[in-house]
Amino acid sequence: MKQKLRRPITLLLCVASLSWCCTLKGQTYSADVIIYGGTSGAVIAAVEVAKSGKSVIVVSPDTHLGGLSAGGLGWSDTGNKNTIGGLSREFYHRVWKKYQDKEAWKLEDKSKFGNKGQGTTAMDSINGTMWIFEPHIAEQVYEELIEENGITVYRNEWLDRANGLVKENGNIESFETLSKKRFKGKIFIDATYEGDLMASAGISYHVGREANRVYDETWNGVQVGTLHHQHWFKSDISPYKIPSDPQSGLLPRISAEPPGAYGEGDDKIQAYCFRMCMTDHPKNRVPFPKPANYDPSQYELLARMFATGRRDWFSKFDMLPNRKTDTNNHGPFSSDNIGMNYDYPDATYERRKEIVQEHKEYQMGLLYFVANDPRVPDEIRLEMQKWGLAKDEFVDNDNWPHQIYVREARRMIGDYVTTEHDVASSVDTPRSVGMGSYAMDSHNAQRYVKPDGFVQNEGDIGTHVEKPYKISYGSLIPKKNECKNLLVPVCVSSSHIAFGSIRMEPVFMILGQSAAVAACMSIDQKIAVQDLNYEDLKKVLLQKRQVLEYDN
Repeated sequence: MKQKLRRPITLLLCVASLSWCCTLKGQTYSADVIIYGGTSGAVIAAVEVAKSGKSVIVVSPDTHLGGLSAGGLGWSDTGNKNTIGGLSREFYHRVWKKYQDKEAWKLEDKSKFGNKGQGTTAMDSINGTMWIFEPHIAEQVYEELIEENGITVYRNEWLDRANGLVKENGNIESFETLSKKRFKGKIFIDATYEGDLMASAGISYHVGREANRVYDETWNGVQVGTLHHQHWFKSDISPYKIPSDPQSGLLPRISAEPPGAYGEGDDKIQAYCFRMCMTDHPKNRVPFPKPANYDPSQYELLARMFATGRRDWFSKFDMLPNRKTDTNNHGPFSSDNIGMNYDYPDATYERRKEIVQEHKEYQMGLLYFVANDPRVPDEIRLEMQKWGLAKDEFVDNDNWPHQIYVREARRMIGDYVTTEHDVASSVDTPRSVGMGSYAMDSHNAQRYVKPDGFVQNEGDIGTHVEKPYKISYGSLIPKKNECKNLLVPVCVSSSHIAFGSIRMEPVFMILGQSAAVAACMSIDQKIAVQDLNYEDLKKVLLQKRQVLEYDN
C-alpha cells in the first residue's frame, strides 16, 4: 500500500448555488460524482451517472477519450458477446450505426469487408453491433456520448498524487490536480488504467504476480516452462552478442537475472505495447519512420529468430474497415517490449513519460527494422514495405496511437478479491455486477537465459474459460476501513491471472456502468458504497440491461 495524504489549508469564498468557487490556490469544481480517468470505462460511468440524474465531472489526464478502445484496439477482445449488455453493448451498437453510413467507407467497399465482426447480419437498427472498428470511429462515439449527455470534461488534468487528495473520516473530500483545480464530490470513481486516485487515497493494492499459494491458484506467479500462444522461442537461439560466447555479453532486452521459481510471486508485470493502426492502402499509407536514435542492434534477436525459419510475422495484422489493421504482438520477439515496464505502475509522471517514449522508440524502430534491414527475409521485408501508418488516424500525434497498452498496473486489494477460481466458476461468486468470459490471458513478463544457455520468454498464459463468470461488486469497492466513497471499475480487486481475463475493454465499460449505478444509489441513500443492499443494486442493473448471470 502506498499512501501520502496531506490536507491543504484553503480559504473558501463561494456561493452555495454555484458549482465552483474561488480558493487561495485556484478554483473548486463540485459534482455528485467525480470520475478520474479518460478510459472507455470512465466515459461509460459518466454517461450512466448523467442518465441516473446526478451531476458528474470527468477529470481526465488524457486529451483523447476512450483509452485503448479509441487508441488502436479495434479488434475487440469480447469473449461471449451475449454477456455484454447495458451501455457497453450500446457502444458497439453505435459503432455499428456509424458503419451503416456509406460515407464511413472511404477506402474500402463495404461489401468486400462483409459482415466480419458484426453481431448481426441484418440491418437491425435496434440490435446491430460492430465489434471491429477504426480508432477514430470509437473516439467519435465516445465524444458523442459525452455531448449528448451534457457531461463536463476537464482534459489534461493530472492528479497531484503527492499532496492533492483530501480524505476525512474515511471519505475522499476532494482532490487537486497539478493545474491547481480542485474537484469535490460525494462519490469518486477511479477509472484510470493505473489506479492513481485509488493509490493516493491510501487503498491497499498489489503490483506484480502473486505466488500461487496466496489464493491457491495454478496460473499465477512465475510460469517457467509454461509455453502458451505462439509467444515463445521454438528453436534454440543464443542470447549472446557472439553466439555461444557468454563473455561477449547479452543481446539487448534479455535479462541476466534468473527467472525465479515456478509458482513464486514477483514484482514483474506483463509487457506493454502500442496497438498499431496500419494500412496497405497507397493513398492512406505513411511509410514507417526511422527513429532519430535508431539502433538496429536492438533487434538482433529478431534477426536470429528469422534465421531459424520462423515466418509468422503477419499473423496478428487483424483487419479493420477501410484496409486498416489492429496490429498486436505475435511471436517471441514482436511489439511487446518485454521487461521494460516494471516500474511504470508506481512511477512518477515524468518517469512514466520516459517509459512510454522508450516503448514508442522501440516499436517504431521495430517496424522500420522489419521493413528495411537486409537480415529480414525478403518475403517478410518486401511485404512489410507495403504497409505503413494510417494517415487519417491519430492525426495530432504523427499517426501514432496516443494510448500505450497498459495491460496491467496496480490492482486493488478490496472487499472481495476475484481469483482464477471465480473465472473458472469453481466458486459461487457473490453480488454479480457484470460478467467476463475471455481467456485468462497474460503476456510475457520477462526474457531470460535458460540453464542450457539459450534464450526464452516467460509469463505468457492463455487458459481457456469454460463459461462466462460473474464479477463481484466487492471487487469494485475498497475495504470499508480504507475508504467509503470510492469505486474502482478498472484496477479492480483481483489476482494477476484473474485480471488477465477481466482486463478487456467491454468489461471495463460494463463495470464502469455498474460502479456508476452503485455510486448514484449510495448518494440517494446517504450510505457508504460498502453498505449498499445488493438486491436493490441488482434490480436496477437488470433494468439497465446489464447481464449478471448467463447459462450457456
